[in-house]
Amino acid sequence: MKRWGLRIAALTLLIGIIVFSWGRYGPHPPAPVLAPLSQQIDRIEIYKSARTLTVFRDDVPLRTYDIALGFAPEGDKQQEGDGKTPEGDFIINRRNPNSAFHLSLGLNYPRPQDIARAKADGVSPGGDIFIHGQPNGLGKLTTLANDWTAGCIAISDAQIQELWQITPNGTPVTIFR
Repeated sequence: MKRWGLRIAALTLLIGIIVFSWGRYGPHPPAPVLAPLSQQIDRIEIYKSARTLTVFRDDVPLRTYDIALGFAPEGDKQQEGDGKTPEGDFIINRRNPNSAFHLSLGLNYPRPQDIARAKADGVSPGGDIFIHGQPNGLGKLTTLANDWTAGCIAISDAQIQELWQITPNGTPVTIFR
């Protein structure tokens, strides 16, 4: 009887590993298509203290999303690994449909001033700051209740799909304290 219990437990664990691995490392579904120009946004504002991201078109706020930030969100990013989300003016400069997170929109961090500051301090400024969804394979198990990224801005998978469709490269992003 114990052997059957162990076999069932081992099989259940194996199935769980396969399902997790497939969700994390399996093929990604095709990325949503960019919306027509008339439906695209022209600005994003992120308020770290309020944990919100708001999208605008023609100075009209269209939607606000709750966000999660870097694991040490207070203050501006100073160096790689500090867990801070950078502050200031950025642009969306790339899109990654095959990210380790459900879709991601890249920010042009580090900027020249970030590189100069880090060089003066003798540290690396870090990089790869994105607005992204939840970790692949874990999207339905994670929440935005805690700050957990390495410095990125995380939203739900459904929200990043919507944002992906309405945000062209070149969109200005301001991250406020």
